[in-house]
Amino acid sequence: MTVPLPRFNIILAAFLLVVLPGCKTTEEKIAKDAATNMRFHVETNPDGTRYNFPVMVYRANPIKIQVEAEAAMDEEHMDKAEVVSADEFGGYAIKITFSERGRQFLTRVTSTHKGKRLAVLARWTEMRTLAAPVINKTITDGVFVFTPDATREEAERIVLGLNNVIKELKKPYVF
Repeated sequence: MTVPLPRFNIILAAFLLVVLPGCKTTEEKIAKDAATNMRFHVETNPDGTRYNFPVMVYRANPIKIQVEAEAAMDEEHMDKAEVVSADEFGGYAIKITFSERGRQFLTRVTSTHKGKRLAVLARWTEMRTLAAPVINKTITDGVFVFTPDATREEAERIVLGLNNVIKELKKPYVF
């Protein structure tokens, strides 16, 4: 049986129109499945107990700081994350906007721990301390901006995964 070529092309075109829009690229699948956990730990003095642990900060010139084992805040306290421009030279930062409850935690942490570092630990494809800025002032607006020890692509991947987790946490829990 021979099928005329024009008829075959019409069938093939119809098949492609039906199937291809439903296909997702690898990037779309990664974006949908991306997940990032982020924890904020306050610097403390090493006392040899299990209530604190050391972390290495800044990969180029690493420094070791001791942080409290219990996180002060995590993604449950956040509303959204975004990569923002930090300067006119192409620098970038990660901006975390906290929920009302998170804003209260951030205010409390930054007012009671001035002069200490707030270590930002993230887990996406790896576990890394992204930053540990010194707390210089009380943050009352619920917005925390830091320059991550990460490439721009990593920062965008971290933010994408973090927003996915935040969105998932905001869904109502149904039994």
